[in-house]
Order: sequence, then structure tokens, then C-alpha cells
Amino acid sequence: MYLLQKRNNNKISSRRQINIKGVKDGILLLPYNKYQAILRVSSINFELKSDEEQDILIETYQSFLNSLGCPLQIVIRIRELDMDNYISNLKSWLIDEKDEIYREQIKNYVVFIQSLVKDNKILTRNFYVIVPNNSNEKYTFELIKEQVNLNCEIVAKGLLRLGMQSHRLSSLEILDLFYNFYNPSHAKSQPITNKTMQLLYSFYVRNGGLK
Repeated sequence: MYLLQKRNNNKISSRRQINIKGVKDGILLLPYNKYQAILRVSSINFELKSDEEQDILIETYQSFLNSLGCPLQIVIRIRELDMDNYISNLKSWLIDEKDEIYREQIKNYVVFIQSLVKDNKILTRNFYVIVPNNSNEKYTFELIKEQVNLNCEIVAKGLLRLGMQSHRLSSLEILDLFYNFYNPSHAKSQPITNKTMQLLYSFYVRNGGLK
């Protein structure tokens, strides 16, 4: 995603590392007239498919790639699943539950989950497809947006033929994604609230990006 990962002895802010000018209408505004949209994509279990189904998927995927009019980037993000909130919700259900049988089941389940995550990390995988657009500086943003939207529709339809659902990230979802990328510990203890997201929208999205 054109993220700058250079390391030196001086601390560099996340804003400079990411090197993003801003986010507008669900599109990342990058330096040098580069733009990107992000699709969050579901997965399929290729190994569970029969040999015939695998062959069909490979041929469909090849056809999909050959039909593209733009390059793609595929990002797989593996991260530890935060079970604290899940366990906290279970405990809140326990407080409200009046039936003793269900209370005992919830208690046992909480103990089981706590023992499970104590020695094992529960990992989750998220898949993203980056749809880039390198445009002539003379193009207006509205024209660029039309091109990006069209490319996203083509990619989404191609993924659907593979049995994969896709969701295009909005401006706020993109900001939240990068917040989680670069502030994983803060994202866990201080998740972005709706109010904070609206402030981010006002400062970084509605105004056309970071200056």
C-alpha cells in the first residue's frame, strides 16, 4: 500500500510512515497522483474442494486475472483475536442469567475459553484486495473516482465468480484499518468510538485529506 517502512535512529510518526495524503469517498489519496480503494474479501477453503472443483477454481481465477485492466495487490493480515471482550460479554450474560442450569453452563464455558487462550493464541485472518489507480495529474477527482469505482465493480464481480464475497471499505473503515495497523495495542485498549470516527471524518475525510 505504498507504506514507508524505512527505519532509522529517529522516531518517525505513523502519519509520515504511512505517507497518505488523505482519504476521500472511500479512496486513499497517495503522493504522486496515486489512488487506491480497498476491498475486504471473504475466503474459500481450497483444500476441501474436490479435484474437479479445484481445477474449475484455478481456471476461473486465471480467467479473472487475464480480464483485469488494472493491477491488484493482495494483503493477508494475520492477527491475534482479542478474546477479552468476548469473555467480558459472557460474564455480563452470567450476571443477567437467572436459570441456574444456564448459569453453570456459562461458567464452565468461560473457564474453558480462559484455559484455551491462556496457552494458545487464537488467530484470525483478514483478506484485502487493493485496487490502485495511477492517474494523470490533469484528471479531476470525480473522473478518477469513476475509474476506481468501475475497477472495483469489475474486481468484485470477478471475485464473486470464485465464490468470494467482497465489501468495499468506506473512508471511516479505511481510517480504522490503518489505526489498527499502526496502533495495535491502543486499538485493543482504546478502540475508536463513533464520536472519534466522526471527528476523524471532519478533519481528514470531509476536508479532502491530510495536508
